[in-house]
Amino acid sequence: MVWKRFLSLLLLRPVGKDPDAIKLRRLLEMVRPYRGRLVLAAICLVISGAITMAFPLTLRFLIDSAFVSKDAGLLDRLVLLLLALLLVGAAFGYIKEYQLSYVGVRVVADLRRRLYEKLQSLSLSFYDDHRTGELMSHISNDATMIQTALSSRLLDLPQNVVTLFVGVIIIFVINWRLALYLGGIAPLIGLISIFFGRSVRELSKTVQKQLAEAMTVLEETISSQRIVKAFAREQYEIKRFGEAVENTFRSAITRAKVDAGFSTAMMLLIFASLAGLFWYGGHQVMTGALTPGGLISFIMYMTFLIGPLSGLARTYTDFQKVLGASSRIFALLDTRPAVEDAPDAYKLPEIKGAITIENLSFAYSTAGELGRSVLCDIALEIEPGKTVAIVGPSGAGKTSLVNLIPRFYEPQNGRITIDGHDISKVTQESLRNALAIVPQEAILFSSTIRENILYGKLSASNEEVVWAARAANAHEFILRLQNGYDTLVGERGVKLSGGQRQRIAIARALLKDPSVLILDEATSSLDNESESLVQEALEHLLQGRTTLVIAHRLTTIERADEIIVLDDGRIVERGVHSELLERAGLYYRLYTRDFEMQNTEPIEAIKHA
Repeated sequence: MVWKRFLSLLLLRPVGKDPDAIKLRRLLEMVRPYRGRLVLAAICLVISGAITMAFPLTLRFLIDSAFVSKDAGLLDRLVLLLLALLLVGAAFGYIKEYQLSYVGVRVVADLRRRLYEKLQSLSLSFYDDHRTGELMSHISNDATMIQTALSSRLLDLPQNVVTLFVGVIIIFVINWRLALYLGGIAPLIGLISIFFGRSVRELSKTVQKQLAEAMTVLEETISSQRIVKAFAREQYEIKRFGEAVENTFRSAITRAKVDAGFSTAMMLLIFASLAGLFWYGGHQVMTGALTPGGLISFIMYMTFLIGPLSGLARTYTDFQKVLGASSRIFALLDTRPAVEDAPDAYKLPEIKGAITIENLSFAYSTAGELGRSVLCDIALEIEPGKTVAIVGPSGAGKTSLVNLIPRFYEPQNGRITIDGHDISKVTQESLRNALAIVPQEAILFSSTIRENILYGKLSASNEEVVWAARAANAHEFILRLQNGYDTLVGERGVKLSGGQRQRIAIARALLKDPSVLILDEATSSLDNESESLVQEALEHLLQGRTTLVIAHRLTTIERADEIIVLDDGRIVERGVHSELLERAGLYYRLYTRDFEMQNTEPIEAIKHA
């Protein structure tokens, strides 16, 4: 059974539904677009291989003819022939190696693009369950391992098989007794490769997993340097990353020991076989059953054949490493988004922004298991152009509710419509093109201010960018920067203040000109001066748009057309600001607490203002 599976993997033909062979076949499917280059490489392989196989015969003729006859002219001609064979073989070998390297690098570039496209297609719930460093490891480390196999081992299998087939025929012609001797070595090489190959595969999976852990620590600490330094945790993080690297090192060194053991075992077997061949073949020469040239050519053919035999073994162990990496890659490629377009999904037409939420219930899932409900039986109607504020204590479900409108997540019950269009029946792209979101923490890309604003509308002109910046109260501070709109903002906009980043985010949303706007606590982390500037920018942004506003600082939503109060996932109050204060319910308590933290004037004066 072991040999059957060994051969099936080498031939890339699954035994039944062998998952390993299926993975290898999927890897080869990636090579299909470049089969023309592979054909060229295979032709060069055949030619260079034929020249290599002819070399020992030429050497045998040189020893048995030129040396014995002492014909200097024949010696010169044979040496020139050997040199010519070497040059031609080297030229074809170069072409073969270049084409294989091209295919390997190209396939992995395609694979990385496919992985990135898959990551872009997955829903937010996927990122809730997976760490950034782990995903980066798939694209960098796992893909690199596959590249090594595809570029260096892709044609090794047919090359080694053909070399073995031709070489065996030749050595049987030279001396069948020595050929039988060589035949006894092949099973030993196969058994050694299977024994070491299993260990290499498991260790490779462990190394890749632990390398992903180290990448996760690296990504987290680099992106959170402000927190690390604020808490003086540099040494702690150095220790944490060092431990992750050491874990990887220990597994990698164990794998290296196994690799070294495999190489040593193969080397011992090869040299022991050569010693035995010299002994037996020497006796054949002494008895006249074999010429000296025949023995030398046989020894060369044996080394040629041991190379393919050990090459098959090395191919097997290398593909065991690849299987560990490909398991993770194919698991990612086979992941289905939690939110998908319906088969008959259509583009959302131009809308006015009427939003209806009907009997909506939602719970987050972790590893396929639903948690407790964070929203229960939400029913809400929002007229076009109106501003609705959503307030409530932390954990009430405010952000969860607005995240369902752009279909970042799917509700378990109920539905949402925009202008009568069920959002589950329109394409996600067209739905999100009609929306804009200004989050609490403005996330900017590490490019220029101009490029960050243009993210709202990639085709916008420079005049439109400046208009959006002016409307967002950002134009003046941008001009004061050294490079103006071409100023690099640093990673996540670190070179700008919180208020400046938020105004850039508002300019980006203004440039998009959405029909529906979502403000998720857009001013909660700002000082009073920055909040005033951002509030003024928001006035421009809200005009003529359906707007949902989430805010902890309740003084920012007093002028909303309606205020929805959530508590523990349910709507407990709704109305305008003055009405809710009169009821003296949850909104009153939240507002009073919030207001007293910001002002000392009596709340009664505000209620009747």
